[in-house]
Amino acid sequence: MHAYWRACNYLAVGMIYLRANPLLREPLKAEHIKRRLLGHWGSDPGQSFTLVHLNRVIRQRDMNVMFISGPGHGAPATLAHAYLEGHYSEVYPDRGQDEAGMQRFFKLFSFPGGIGSHCTPETPGSIHEGGELGYSLSHGYGAVFDNPDLIAAVMIGDGEAETGPLATSWHSNKFLNPARDGAVLPVLHLNGYKIANPTILARIPRQELEALLTGYGHRPYFVEGDEPEAMHHAMAIAMDRCFDEIEAIQRRAREEGKLERPRWPMIVLRSPKGWTGPETVDGHRVAGYWRAHQVPVADPVTNPGNLKVVEDWMRSYRPEELFDDHGAPMAFLRQLAPEGERRISANPHANGGLLCKPLDLPDFRDYAVDVATPASSYLSPTAVLGKFLRDVMARNMHSFRLFGPDETASNKLTAVYEASPKTWMAEMLPVDQDGGELAPDGRVMEMLSEHTLEGWLEGYVLTGRHGFFATYEAFVHVIDSMFNQHAKWLEKAKLELSWRAPIPSINLLITSLVWRQDHNGFTHQDPGFLDVVCNKSPEVVRVYLPPDANCLLSVADHCLRTRDYVNVIVADKQPHLQYLDRDAAIRHCTKGIGIWDWASTDHGSEPDLVVACAGDVATMEALAAVQILKDKFSGLKIRFVNVVDLFRLMPDTDHPHGLSDPDFDTLFTADRPVIFNFHSYATLVHKLTYRRHNHDNIHVHGYQEQGSINTPFELAMLNQIDRFHLAINAIDRVPALQASGAHVKEWLRDQIIIHMDYAHTEGTDRDDIRDWMWTA
Repeated sequence: MHAYWRACNYLAVGMIYLRANPLLREPLKAEHIKRRLLGHWGSDPGQSFTLVHLNRVIRQRDMNVMFISGPGHGAPATLAHAYLEGHYSEVYPDRGQDEAGMQRFFKLFSFPGGIGSHCTPETPGSIHEGGELGYSLSHGYGAVFDNPDLIAAVMIGDGEAETGPLATSWHSNKFLNPARDGAVLPVLHLNGYKIANPTILARIPRQELEALLTGYGHRPYFVEGDEPEAMHHAMAIAMDRCFDEIEAIQRRAREEGKLERPRWPMIVLRSPKGWTGPETVDGHRVAGYWRAHQVPVADPVTNPGNLKVVEDWMRSYRPEELFDDHGAPMAFLRQLAPEGERRISANPHANGGLLCKPLDLPDFRDYAVDVATPASSYLSPTAVLGKFLRDVMARNMHSFRLFGPDETASNKLTAVYEASPKTWMAEMLPVDQDGGELAPDGRVMEMLSEHTLEGWLEGYVLTGRHGFFATYEAFVHVIDSMFNQHAKWLEKAKLELSWRAPIPSINLLITSLVWRQDHNGFTHQDPGFLDVVCNKSPEVVRVYLPPDANCLLSVADHCLRTRDYVNVIVADKQPHLQYLDRDAAIRHCTKGIGIWDWASTDHGSEPDLVVACAGDVATMEALAAVQILKDKFSGLKIRFVNVVDLFRLMPDTDHPHGLSDPDFDTLFTADRPVIFNFHSYATLVHKLTYRRHNHDNIHVHGYQEQGSINTPFELAMLNQIDRFHLAINAIDRVPALQASGAHVKEWLRDQIIIHMDYAHTEGTDRDDIRDWMWTA
């Protein structure tokens, strides 16, 4: 085992430094060194040390283990391990287990055209890139939910442990049911330093650290030191104790039915940063200090003395004892690795699409609401969706979960509790029986940390299962960067790595929307997550704005069937007008954008004006504006267009799912003004349509950062997405109305004043606004 660890360390150093002479068969020369030295050494020896000991447990106990590397840029350890196991060369035959393959393996690390310095999608066995710190532990828990035979060993960097997302994810053990879920083995790696500072958890007394981890619900085992032989024995003892305890916990739950929350074991590994590396370089401390974090010896090409330091460092691992004449690992090393899918780098859960089974979905049409006439009835779209999700859950009780931060009831999705309550392994009180909806075997995952929830969901889908995340629009921004990281992972995996099987999509339901945050005020009014999403490739993201309940059902069904996407669905929980019956909604959502004939007055002729919209409130106000214009100007030809799939606005030259210019002209009509009422910031529509031929005639109304404690209609007026401002803009844009419409504009301005005054006097909107319906 010690030799295996030496081999891992040798390979890790080789990746950072060497472009040639991979086995040091000749003296190391400057031309053997990469011209740009990139990578991170500091955490690698501790990670490799842990991986070697996991291998021993896997072989002796025939365990199903995956490894998640949390420390930033810790890929050399995991890559070296994958290479020694042989699976890396199976995935990438050009990097075989021989001298030429090893040379290419070394050269491609952190090299143009090669692979990154963290566990990118190219790394077999990885579901966690670690490009941003804080998500390793939540990914580990997400991976083992509903995976009873899987153990996720999560290496947590002590720098990573300082992040907010990691701090909240310690509480994940209160949601882990040992009867039906797998287990997570956290390994907190205290190597003492970040890039240039000590880490907090490494500098507090052991008693305080132990109290912290015990308070989180763990039983920590400490492995501390720097002498390899003693550390190997200590780590072996700790590993056996942890796996014994995990097996005992699961046995009590599965065979004896004891479902009380256990105290799960974990390991605290305190080892020097850059362990086994150079003690000093140029008179400065390196091993055991922050200078070991990245590249410990920075100038071997230009400094002969430091070239010798690198050579001595690499030869200290005695590569001639580890690799044969052809460059392959010695037979005794190969025999230490697990076999087949028991190899950590070959674990199929880390390529979850291989294990994924489609959801057994009910027919969403059965949940459709009756719409006798358009825009003549109000109801909550998400309440309708909740009934569909209830039955999705009931039919997929081992592969589907609903995630949300204490908002399932608030977001009108309570029907799901008819299928399953909320997961809860902590203490329960008698009062919880009165509407608490708590149970150890619940499938609704609620916790007031969007970070942890998103991490659970990502771990769940990356290992082949399905999920749905509902959250408030203003606070979905909490996971902006998590979304970014996952979208980047998807794009790389989907477009460049044929060996990675497609995984279920991340489905984000954004509700409690900006336009109905009149009581919460300005802090809750921010629809800008759509801008974040639309910065990513259309190959991996989609944004849907279904205008009513039947459209929401159609969109949700579609999203649950997709693979390798992040689907963002924007739909409010409050009662809204319903527009389309079941079949019309399906046709509309299938197209993604379309003309509503019943709301148009052009009757197939060339219109004077196009009124377009996307979003539920935006749609109602656009319709109300058309009603005003239709009533005031009897001969005005209006074409009404509604957008469900936001990416349909893109030209097809940008993406095959966009509309061709003739199709776009049919909807928006060339050289005619388009008044576009939009749910979010107006600039996003301009961004998506800027290459359209009629872009200069598109005039977008959207959120303008105006509002506080307002009535819903007052908030719309402040941001000029209301019917009156839309109608005024339409009159200004249609040449034939600019003179004749002066009196109508004056009436519209009066209406704005009247309605503003009413809101401030009565504290609510007038009945004709709150109960407005379309009249043909």
